Amino acid sequence: MATKKNRSEGIYRVIDVIGTSKASWEEAARSAVEIASKTLRDLRVAEVTKMDLKVEDGKVVAYRTRVQLSFKYEG
Repeated sequence: MATKKNRSEGIYRVIDVIGTSKASWEEAARSAVEIASKTLRDLRVAEVTKMDLKVEDGKVVAYRTRVQLSFKYEG
């Protein structure tokens, strides 16, 4: 049986993903994590590192959130 310590040990990889939304930065971040989780296993931490806006004709048309995702490395 694995101890609690052994389950938390390991090597983790960190990648950047960028989510977009027409509604909010929060929705953009949520989208980035949810879509990435379809192909990445064992996501552990998501950290917002940058937020910006897409502007057209002086109006905000999209929110963009850059997220660093940490997941357990299995390779």
